[in-house]
Amino acid sequence: MTLRIYNTLTRGMAPFAPINPGHVGMYVCGMTVYDLCHLGHARSMMTFDVIQRWLRASGYGVTYVRNVTDIDDKIIRRALDNGESIRSLTNRMIDALHEDADALGIERPTHEPRATDYVPQMLGLIDRLEQKGLAYRVPGGDVNYAVRKFDGYGKLSGKSLDELRAGERVAVLDGKQDPLDFVLWKSAKPEEPAEAQWPSAYGAGRPGWHIECSAMSCALLGESFDIHGGGADLQFPHHENEIAQSEGASGQALAQYWVHNGFVRVDNEKMSKSLGNFFTIREVLARYDAETVRFFIVRTHYRSDLNYSDVHLDDARASLKRLYTALDAVPAAGDAGPIDWTEPHAARFKAAMDEDFGTPEAIAVLFELASEINRTRDAGLAGLLRALGGCLGLLQGDPRAFLQAGAGLDEPAIEAAIARRAQAKAERNYAEADRIRQSLLAQGIVLKDSAAGTTWEATARTPGEGQP
Repeated sequence: MTLRIYNTLTRGMAPFAPINPGHVGMYVCGMTVYDLCHLGHARSMMTFDVIQRWLRASGYGVTYVRNVTDIDDKIIRRALDNGESIRSLTNRMIDALHEDADALGIERPTHEPRATDYVPQMLGLIDRLEQKGLAYRVPGGDVNYAVRKFDGYGKLSGKSLDELRAGERVAVLDGKQDPLDFVLWKSAKPEEPAEAQWPSAYGAGRPGWHIECSAMSCALLGESFDIHGGGADLQFPHHENEIAQSEGASGQALAQYWVHNGFVRVDNEKMSKSLGNFFTIREVLARYDAETVRFFIVRTHYRSDLNYSDVHLDDARASLKRLYTALDAVPAAGDAGPIDWTEPHAARFKAAMDEDFGTPEAIAVLFELASEINRTRDAGLAGLLRALGGCLGLLQGDPRAFLQAGAGLDEPAIEAAIARRAQAKAERNYAEADRIRQSLLAQGIVLKDSAAGTTWEATARTPGEGQP
């Protein structure tokens, strides 16, 4: 079966055919490094980690570029608030990003360019756009992109310029010819530190956010490459503006396939720093092991929204335990060598992944394999389970160590959870009280309320049994 990918640009599935046969160029918009990464960032990094793993498993060479935005209004403000240099802040946050991503088993990209290292390329791109009449200077030193002069604007979001203008509530300011016009070069402000300024033909300043990715992707992958990815929230305006800049300058399609992952939601709202409803990766890893977090993310299709809750993570832990229990039952299970894709389980796994990286169906195959291993104790099948799991970055640990680490909550932890539930009930926060009960139940702990108080007992069943 040929790999098919959902292309946001065409709003449909299409067979995958790279520009250069046998090799894939993929660019993914990375983090703006002014704070620790949250679970929404982990979701995006994990999505494209799995995609690049599957492309390699399918025989492709992959050049994977994931950028770092290390100059931005938020970065400047945070550095000033902290009383530290911008470079000190961004270096520290990049180190933290790497620690978090490494903990989750996310492989490093081939290239991880920093925006500040590509300012000359950005200025060159802005100059090309100005020469083509797509960019204009305004009093004060800014350079803007003239959106209405690019015929294809709106093709990624599927909206016309007039529709986009209908939703525009900001008046034309700072010399903009149209409210939708966006900044390519931002003139230096008196309050900004010198390290946030670069010399240019337009005066001292710094690049706008959108031009950064256009310059870095084209510098490292060429003016036209295979896959451009990122979170669904980047589709407009960031990716729309990238298309306008890059294609306006080159006259070529920037990317053949546009791939966007869904949101992580908390209480039906997108997890984000602006809403204040986010959990950092470190906060989650303080409560759950990294492979459980990875399994929780990967078992949902990348384009679907992912609902965060302790109950879902507890269930992910219990489900992963079932897979490791099957591996533990066959001590001889090890490296199976190259996967035989004609083997029925492997063929079904491949068919699932070849249909727009269908991880839910692929993981269902892992559970089929686990059931067969439990019945037959077949070492070959156990090796295949480990090998297929490896395509998703799963099941590479020692089974016994995983199972012993997840043997269950100890009594103090259970009593502490009961106390938190009692406090939540006293505060009439019944949703939180119910969440704690369900979280304990998912780990095999049943609570019994009575007039005398709350007691508990451990059940004999396997938490999450029957739920992949």
